[in-house]
Amino acid sequence: MDQINLSESEWRKKLTPEQYHVLREAGTERAFAGALNDNKVDGVYRCAACGNELFDSADKFESGSGWPSFTQPIEEGRVSDHSDDSHGMRRTETRCARCDSHLGHVFPDGPPPTGLRYCMNSIALDFRARKGG
Repeated sequence: MDQINLSESEWRKKLTPEQYHVLREAGTERAFAGALNDNKVDGVYRCAACGNELFDSADKFESGSGWPSFTQPIEEGRVSDHSDDSHGMRRTETRCARCDSHLGHVFPDGPPPTGLRYCMNSIALDFRARKGG
């Protein structure tokens, strides 16, 4: 997968101010405010910054957290995990492996088969429905 490296001014031109805040400044949208939290359509969730395919709707589940949650990425190497000690807690940040944009966090309290909960910001994702789905 080819890496995408844009300058911050290029990212500002490409993204809305809200997207820039979440994707490039590691911000967070309010719980239950995102458009994709309740999405149940069959398809693929992509990085809103670069289009990298990240998560499949088959791996989405209702976590009750207020953010779209997934048990696993669509394929190994699509996301990268990083230690995040901000806000007085230790968490694991999830970023797009292609453009290094912040997506959300992963927690070890998800359902089988992985036991993981990839808790993503809706604004960081671009959903594409499958044809016929």
